[in-house]
Amino acid sequence: QGKLLRVLQEGQLERVGESRTRHIDVRILAATNKNLALEAQQGRFRQDLFYRLSVFPLEVPPLRERKEDIPVLAAHFLKRSSEKLGIPLPPVSDETFAPLMAYHWPGNVRELQNSIERGLIQSNGKQIHFSLPNSPSFKQGETENTADTKTGNHETMSLKDLERIERSIIQHALRQSGGKVYGDNGAAQHLGIPATTLAYRMKKLGIVSD
Repeated sequence: QGKLLRVLQEGQLERVGESRTRHIDVRILAATNKNLALEAQQGRFRQDLFYRLSVFPLEVPPLRERKEDIPVLAAHFLKRSSEKLGIPLPPVSDETFAPLMAYHWPGNVRELQNSIERGLIQSNGKQIHFSLPNSPSFKQGETENTADTKTGNHETMSLKDLERIERSIIQHALRQSGGKVYGDNGAAQHLGIPATTLAYRMKKLGIVSD
């Protein structure tokens, strides 16, 4: 912490194995899942370093507090994992994502990504199920999905359907924000994602803000 503070405060450092001081001009982007203000107050993090890093703090709520992002993220991770692993995109239904919406996600977005990839590997290009620990709603949802499949009432969802869901979510956020994408009460804020990410998704999906 002391060495990082010196870099931020004085713009100086010595490389490992060197004896001369180098002057640098850097900008630090840092991320943490801890409450650094509390850590500094309790002496586990340097207060002077905390204030140096807290020039422009951004707080991103955990996934469990912005579940409207789950379908968009799930569709993205499912497509990316399918391309990366070379596994055909399996058929999914609206009920397939119900367990993801009901789960509390202690591991946040990374856990969601891992769950999507694990489910895709286990699906082998067929029906996908998500193994989520301690989730009674998942067990109920899995039973319902199985029953629907057996009775022939299972309605599959293609990649285009996933994009349609994502488009619908983004358009709903835009209506809530009055067509505003950036800034306070903008669609990006409603969705809990960076405005640049939203702009990219809008361009890809052909969505134009009014």
